[in-house]
Amino acid sequence: MALRGNLRDFTVTQLLNLINLAQKTGTLVLDGPSDQAYVAFRNGKLAYARIGQEDGGLATILQQANKLNPHQYRALSARLGTMSDKELGLLLVSGGYVSQEDILFDLQVHFTDIIRRLFTWVEGLFRFEPGMPPPDDRINVKMDLENLIIEGSRQLRELEELQDEIPSLDLALKFTDRPMTNLNLSVQEWRVVRYVDPRNSMKRIATAAKLNEMEIRRIVYGLVQAGLVQLVRPAGTKVPLNPKMLPTQGRDEQRGLINRLIGRIQKL
Repeated sequence: MALRGNLRDFTVTQLLNLINLAQKTGTLVLDGPSDQAYVAFRNGKLAYARIGQEDGGLATILQQANKLNPHQYRALSARLGTMSDKELGLLLVSGGYVSQEDILFDLQVHFTDIIRRLFTWVEGLFRFEPGMPPPDDRINVKMDLENLIIEGSRQLRELEELQDEIPSLDLALKFTDRPMTNLNLSVQEWRVVRYVDPRNSMKRIATAAKLNEMEIRRIVYGLVQAGLVQLVRPAGTKVPLNPKMLPTQGRDEQRGLINRLIGRIQKL
């Protein structure tokens, strides 16, 4: 029976830590608000990762890493057919396009980027399938999880701090009366600023700007600190400015849940 749970109770970082400690082989399946992710492991090490239907093929990864130019990528895409990533990798190495080290490095960078995106998933369900190994047609890596776990823990602490400052994404934004000059905003900040309107909640802005919860909170916090915007109730609603957060588990209760989860995952 697969281990199942809710990301509200166990973060992705905690799940990686448990899999690492138990040195498990299998696949962690995450069902987020809008996508599904698969993260495969061998003996507690990261082997493969994918989110939704994104193209995680070797040719695409190498092209994004500038190891293949657009002409080479189009030529390969036309010839791929039923060729697996392993077969493509052998073809590219034997043809002198890339080295084996290049392929493994770029795959590690790609999988690491996926894990970093998963750190922002705080809503959804998970299950660990010990009978589901990494896909055979894809090139697997063998990555230690310790550094990713440390990075995820730091990101989780940042999210908790941002949640204290911005307790609800149902709040809206409006520009302050203070005139601003010499604005030097990033591309993502401009994407948020263009939707600033008391009628738009931050949740709606995040959807329109294609930002996750961590990104929208981080950007809005920066804009508030800069004095450009302020938090307000969405026009026509009764959302409180200081909404009460849902009760959270105490440390002892959470520790007990984690210990039970460790015991269950070690028995899989």
